[in-house]
Amino acid sequence: MKFEEGLKKLESIVKTLDEGNIPLDEALSIFKEGLQLTKELSKRLDDIEKKVEILIKKDNGTLEKRPFTQEEV
Repeated sequence: MKFEEGLKKLESIVKTLDEGNIPLDEALSIFKEGLQLTKELSKRLDDIEKKVEILIKKDNGTLEKRPFTQEEV
């Protein structure tokens, strides 16, 4: 499943739970599905973050490559 598809599925789950028009057993089941999906999507984002690098221009004009970190957001 593509990331965007997973995100849409997760949004659908949240909407369904917010509406509150489903039996408790079904709500619990899709809640568990949502938790699992959240873990998967979060792991993908972590993996992507590790792959992203930024280029820093040094004073002498050369470029230095280094990993992107959350602190730089």
